[in-house]
Amino acid sequence: MAYKIVASQCSVCGACEFECPNGAISLKRDIYVIDPAKCTECEGHSDTPKCAMVCPVEDTCVPA
Repeated sequence: MAYKIVASQCSVCGACEFECPNGAISLKRDIYVIDPAKCTECEGHSDTPKCAMVCPVEDTCVPA
């Protein structure tokens, strides 16, 4: 399962894009999105996906 970004809550700060070890996060039409084909939920990197750890808005990076 991949993570997703709740568009209505995203502050477009960009923190998640730079922390993603898989390059799964990109800016599309002024909002960040996660490519589910690349997202591994940071398996092997940490217990909590890095996007969720660095996001300043709680519950914006969530399981899809």
